[in-house]
Amino acid sequence: MITQPALKDRSLLGLKELSRDEIESILNRAAHWEAQKEKLVPVLESHFVANMFFENSTRTRFSFEMAEKRLGAQVLNFTAAASSVEKGESIYDTVRTLESMGIDAGVIRLKPSGVLQQLAQKVNVPLVNAGDGNNEHPTQALLDLYTMRKAFGELKGLRVSIIGDILHSRVARSNLWALQKFGADVRFCAPQTMQAPELAEHAPYVGLEEALDADVVMMLRVQLERHKHGLITSAEDYREHYGLTEERASRLKPSTIIMHPAPVNRNVEVDDAVVESAASRIFPQMANGVPIRMAVMERAMKL
Repeated sequence: MITQPALKDRSLLGLKELSRDEIESILNRAAHWEAQKEKLVPVLESHFVANMFFENSTRTRFSFEMAEKRLGAQVLNFTAAASSVEKGESIYDTVRTLESMGIDAGVIRLKPSGVLQQLAQKVNVPLVNAGDGNNEHPTQALLDLYTMRKAFGELKGLRVSIIGDILHSRVARSNLWALQKFGADVRFCAPQTMQAPELAEHAPYVGLEEALDADVVMMLRVQLERHKHGLITSAEDYREHYGLTEERASRLKPSTIIMHPAPVNRNVEVDDAVVESAASRIFPQMANGVPIRMAVMERAMKL
């Protein structure tokens, strides 16, 4: 039996301010849910949750929905493209409207950073961050930690290299904050135009060859839509200089695992054969997202 925090403290806005003990309790509870043979365990029966996605993300929304339905919750799916937000209704008013209708929790994905924290101060239901701007993506990092813990037994002392567009990556930030609480050694590798200088004091930027000497090589998605802004010359150029090609993957330590938050641009940041290789944990990561989000939603809603 886990001890439930107070209502406001059941929100999961990010991992930077969350304690190591609280993170560990979520990981342990996820292990409990993964071990359940029954696909439906209705501990959240009679609870209502709204998945409010003001930014598109098919995988994350489906993962949350699967987790919520496995716990027996009633799920409302809301997307901005089919809502009055397009007509000018504010995000705050949308959340307050659903709160007024009686939801017990909300899962929110937003493009702007900082808005979610403001919302959490104004509403009385727990909110779960499904990705906000360039700030954090806490459940992705939690499933990443869970994947690493399953592979290595513990996180302390692991050398984790995060490679790619650090500047725009909420995944990199959440992983950094969480991994360092457990004593992991985090390093970044990125083209100059994709570095976030403010993070350098927390984790060093290293060259690609040094980054590949790691226990975990986490590749980030190259946001191809940013090419027009000159971040990289081309997808082919990025693969040549920063992609995890078959040749580079062949030089990794036998125990190294390869991760990626997905969706993967195959043959850009990771070669197709590497995605499907024995060292890859990309699809297990997706599978691990369901028990992690079950633990998060139970924490948010169960009395």
